[in-house]
Amino acid sequence: MKASIAFGLGLGFTPREVSIADPRGREVLIEVRASGLCHSDVHLAQTDFGIVMPAVFGHEAAGIVAAIGPDVTTIDVGDHVVACLVQYCGLCADCVAGRPYACNNKGATLRGVGMPPRVSFDEGPLNQVYGIGGFAEQALVHENQLAVVNKQIPFPQASILGCATVTGAGAAINSAQVRVGDTVAVIGTGGVGLNTISGARIAGALRIIAIDIDDTKLRAAKRFGATDTVNGADVDAVQAVLDLTNGGVDHAFEVIGLEATQQQAVQMVRSGGGAYFVGLAKPDAKIELPSSLPMLRAHNSVVGVHMGSTNPKHDIPLYADLYVQGRLNLDDLVSQEISLGDIDDAYEQLARGGVIRSVITSF
Repeated sequence: MKASIAFGLGLGFTPREVSIADPRGREVLIEVRASGLCHSDVHLAQTDFGIVMPAVFGHEAAGIVAAIGPDVTTIDVGDHVVACLVQYCGLCADCVAGRPYACNNKGATLRGVGMPPRVSFDEGPLNQVYGIGGFAEQALVHENQLAVVNKQIPFPQASILGCATVTGAGAAINSAQVRVGDTVAVIGTGGVGLNTISGARIAGALRIIAIDIDDTKLRAAKRFGATDTVNGADVDAVQAVLDLTNGGVDHAFEVIGLEATQQQAVQMVRSGGGAYFVGLAKPDAKIELPSSLPMLRAHNSVVGVHMGSTNPKHDIPLYADLYVQGRLNLDDLVSQEISLGDIDDAYEQLARGGVIRSVITSF
């Protein structure tokens, strides 16, 4: 089969013929029908986060189950599934308490030492990033990382559910627990930011302020539920939010991963409000927080959000159903459908702006 390989940091993605193993244990073989190009993949492929190369990236994958291992109990051949990069064992204290996103035994979803690799090529084994490796015709994934979804949802839209939607919508619904009547600011209106807006709208937020420096993205934010938009290149974004809300929002989400915008999120919240860091920052990124009496009295919080505090088996099918019911906008997230050989060009388009999500549908 064909897969796109990253041979080293900053070397891009190159299609090659690779081999994929038969499923063992709780592994599921899926025919990938759509694979989204999340910004996190190119970020990890260009910045040293310790990812072993050569590797097959791609974690927003959706497809049809082709085969299952002998110990699989929750998935059948022919099911439509969505992959999620939340790796969890299902048995540790966090998993049992309903926090699979906090599992510290992620290795339980991978093959053990001494076992043959799931994916390989002539030069040797390939690292399957986050246990998925969705930039490929097929993917061999542990059943814990797959959710069965409504067959009425198209594969390109379904693929986005496993990362952009669970991270963005989950940040609002699960992590911040936005309630009816709350006020929200979202800094960064890419795929995850737009899903954060969708999640806040579904949760009943009264006012949702979208902040970006790209007017095209801000116009798109309106289609997802933003009530107000602020172009941070034209005005002081913090002051604009304070003015619009008479003192700050209940919840401010930073969905970019930049120190400056994280600092802005902290400054946008009202007394008792929370700033939520959703975007993936560089490993050495730091911000300064005041420890003054006013902040202590305000009871403000700063929260790191991992994967929208999601429970994949529950949340992904839920979002799929909301889409089928017309209550979750995924159609406007899919900017274009591309082939496996177009990944580098598509990421360049994403960097230039104007593209929300490219999805591989031709392998």
